[in-house]
Amino acid sequence: MPRRRWLSAVVLALVHVLGGVLAGLAFPAPAAAHDATTKAHAVVTGTGAHVRAVLDLEYDLLMKSAWLYAEAYEAKERTEQLRQLKINHAAVADYVTRRFAVAYGDKPCTPTTVGDADVRDRDKVAFAVVTLDYACEGDGAGRHAISSALFPDAESFVHSTETLVRYTLDGRTGSAVLSAGNPTLRIGERRASHQVGEFFLLGAEHLLSGLDHIFFLLALLIGARRLRDVVITASAFTVAHSITFLLAAMGIVDVPAEIVEPVIAVSIIAVAVANLLGREEAGWGKWRLPVVFAFGLMHGLGFASALDIDEGGSWGLLLSLLSFNIGIEVTQLAIIAVLFPLLVLVRRTSADRWVTVAMSVPIVAVSLYWFFDRIPLPL
Repeated sequence: MPRRRWLSAVVLALVHVLGGVLAGLAFPAPAAAHDATTKAHAVVTGTGAHVRAVLDLEYDLLMKSAWLYAEAYEAKERTEQLRQLKINHAAVADYVTRRFAVAYGDKPCTPTTVGDADVRDRDKVAFAVVTLDYACEGDGAGRHAISSALFPDAESFVHSTETLVRYTLDGRTGSAVLSAGNPTLRIGERRASHQVGEFFLLGAEHLLSGLDHIFFLLALLIGARRLRDVVITASAFTVAHSITFLLAAMGIVDVPAEIVEPVIAVSIIAVAVANLLGREEAGWGKWRLPVVFAFGLMHGLGFASALDIDEGGSWGLLLSLLSFNIGIEVTQLAIIAVLFPLLVLVRRTSADRWVTVAMSVPIVAVSLYWFFDRIPLPL
């Protein structure tokens, strides 16, 4: 009796965890209320006295942080966003130049021009593209340093902001993650191990924050009956998404997000429906590996979009890419190690089929919502 009660508690815990996640999706916070975090992107290039930084910053957050009126930060159409950026150019330039800095040797570089901002989408979120030109003083023997304090916790709009930096400076090409605890990159001073650690954690964070990838993994686990199934399926998924992640992040393969994101939603639906139908009825046993591998290729493209490294031939960034991917893999294995033993225990009870249905149906419902939400509609 105690054992049966314990197994029932496990069943309820699994269903409640999924229910809590789905409740958060069903009743999301208003889009204007940033109770999560954001990532700023910076590409910094130059040599000696001349440096250029191109920043991608979440549009509405930038306009709020520059203390502009609701008319500016609530703009939704690209044309209106561009108009607001032009009207409020001085306020945006003041904010960005105070929060993002470049130095040469021990001397701060002077921002000389702030170009007209552009707007582009990142995963259906508008980002302002701001270009800064800096004039640096020095004798040519120094090194550049890049510092970011963009969107700090003190502004209360978001928390734990990270700035992903790509740079080609002082004859070096690389990447780094700047945060409140580590806000400055001095070119040539960081060890490779530090870079590995930064992007490993970034990969782990991306998987944990990417609910669609977790749903796909969960759907695979629900349908797996043996440890052998888990190992083979997870390996196929890992190999597939690692291939396309590296190819896309290096700029060798380019598939529009308008295609990738709906297909990722379809992949979750397909696996969850196979769980509902049963492996024999769905033919899942025969087609499991080819289907998982094919969908894994699409998930890899989704992982690559998090870094937005799309310059062909950027082989100097390979260490960052590999570290990011390893972070994803280790986190994926950790999720499997925690959830699969619990699912094994559930399958030893009479509630096995009920739990499969109770977990698969909400996954299908949410993924259908994602699918239709991600299809670009004509204006």
